[in-house]
Amino acid sequence: MSAGETIWVDNPPFPANAKQAVNDAQLRRNIRNATSTIRQRRATMVEELPDWQQLRTAGAAIKDEVLAHLDRYLEQFEQAATQRGAHVHWARDADEANCIVSSLVAATGEREVIKVKSMATQEIGLVEALAKRGINAYETDLAELIVQLGHDRPSHIVVPAIHKNRREIREIFLREMGDAPADLSDDPHALAEAARRHLRRKFLQAKVAISGANFAIAETGSLLVAESEGNGRMCLTLPDTLISVVGIEKLLPTFRDLEVFLQLLPRSSTGERMNPYNSVWTGVTPGDGPQQVHIVLLDNGRTNVLRDQIGRQALRCIRCAACLNVCPVYERTGGHAYGATYPGPIGAVLTPQLVGVEHAATLPFASSLCGYCYEVCPVKIDIPTVLVKLRHDVVKAKQPSAEGALFAAAGAVMRGRRRWTRALRLAPLMRLFRHGGPPPISRWTAVRDLPEPPRQSFRDWWVSRSVTKRGDQQ
Repeated sequence: MSAGETIWVDNPPFPANAKQAVNDAQLRRNIRNATSTIRQRRATMVEELPDWQQLRTAGAAIKDEVLAHLDRYLEQFEQAATQRGAHVHWARDADEANCIVSSLVAATGEREVIKVKSMATQEIGLVEALAKRGINAYETDLAELIVQLGHDRPSHIVVPAIHKNRREIREIFLREMGDAPADLSDDPHALAEAARRHLRRKFLQAKVAISGANFAIAETGSLLVAESEGNGRMCLTLPDTLISVVGIEKLLPTFRDLEVFLQLLPRSSTGERMNPYNSVWTGVTPGDGPQQVHIVLLDNGRTNVLRDQIGRQALRCIRCAACLNVCPVYERTGGHAYGATYPGPIGAVLTPQLVGVEHAATLPFASSLCGYCYEVCPVKIDIPTVLVKLRHDVVKAKQPSAEGALFAAAGAVMRGRRRWTRALRLAPLMRLFRHGGPPPISRWTAVRDLPEPPRQSFRDWWVSRSVTKRGDQQ
């Protein structure tokens, strides 16, 4: 499975998906209620910090430093992690990463693993790849568990089941969770308790766990997972073997840099002052926690993104989803419409760069360019500017079309004064196409009317006026 095949996609494209999504009133209601709540909480938490803008600037500067010297920091991380007992593996793409992880799990002889919520493992389709090898991977994050049991896909980076309400979750639990109480209600506490009891047995039985990482520290070889439920800590401490799949852009230079990001991330993602659980581990500690620790450093298109001087800023992303929570497009379509692992504004700039704009040509246009995503981004990713640049790339990559031929003809006409003058005299004919017409004109008039063309061009008016004026003078 290649990177393009794993992350996406574009089949059907965003416009078709969005058209279907906006007709789902329940979906829109679920997403609107959830995102508005997170927005309000975030705004309250951000207002508490007088130096919020300075923190954003610092976060962006730290990430840019990593991207500018990524080779050096990766080697430093590998050396530090290896010295502390971890095994570091390098994966160029999804195929290689899945092969490495599958082989590591198979070597333990286990057929079941537990899993911490991870965008990188979703990106490479790891759960599906393991299933093909006869290995069952169980999600332990509550929202990811809901999605997995519902045979669904995540719709949000931080809240994967944001598109489901509690009644829908109850139905999923009763249908798919064999040990769910028969009298289970849709009370959130009851649902959480049912999931907790179901997962506790998995935690106590599992010998192998798989995780991602929010941050990787080059200085010490440490990894950090930030979460809200404690399931991650169970996965990171109880099993004998721990395998972490980490995007190469997740690096921070020093442990001290966490001071900045552990203020930015919780406020931007869930509207909290701090994450309830921040688990940090460094290699192997004899007699405590997993004794086999593997780290898979994943490229999967990231070095391609790094080459683009404008688009590379998308690699600053810390997966907080603040841009999703304020995006008017995401609020109306949900995450599934994007057809990719990363939805919303960040997905619209990251996915096309990871897989190539030819494979995700509609995503850069899935935006109103209102700029709110840039205002809330904790690491100052200028998403609107990257979107405009990617739109240019999409148009440039397209083969000549009827639309392109039309613009080429218009350019040829406008380059000559006499040709342009004659063309202007034909403008009144455009009245025939104001509300329809053949392609490509119909693509415009299907959603808007062409302007009413004047019955006389300015040039003709000026000439007739001059002739009349000379006649009056005679």
